[in-house]
Amino acid sequence: MVNRTVLVGRLARDPELRRTPNNVAVTSFTVAVDDRPSRDREKTTSFINVVCWNHTAEFVANYLKKGNLVGVDGRIQQRTYENNEGRKINVFEVIADSVQALESRAQREEDSGYVADKDPAEVTGIDIADDDLPF
Repeated sequence: MVNRTVLVGRLARDPELRRTPNNVAVTSFTVAVDDRPSRDREKTTSFINVVCWNHTAEFVANYLKKGNLVGVDGRIQQRTYENNEGRKINVFEVIADSVQALESRAQREEDSGYVADKDPAEVTGIDIADDDLPF
């Protein structure tokens, strides 16, 4: 039997880094994955909870944020717990073995049209000295 999943989507929220009592890093986040539309239905989006551990958890927490395009390779896990009201809750989540950033920061900023803290000449690629300006 095989339990393997590969997801490509965007982070729907910022990752949350926590530590176990033994100081092991664990990060959880949600990936928004577009489903393929069929002829008789519209495109839908699934929001899938992902958990990663150790170095992968630290990478995700330190370098990724809401909106980043990521690739996740892992396995599906089901767990059950009892909530405060005494009801059994079943949770399905992906336990990530690896998480890859699929676009650079520059690509993300270019796609969104946002460029922070850059000189306009840098953004346009034009090399202009102050002496060349007509005013």
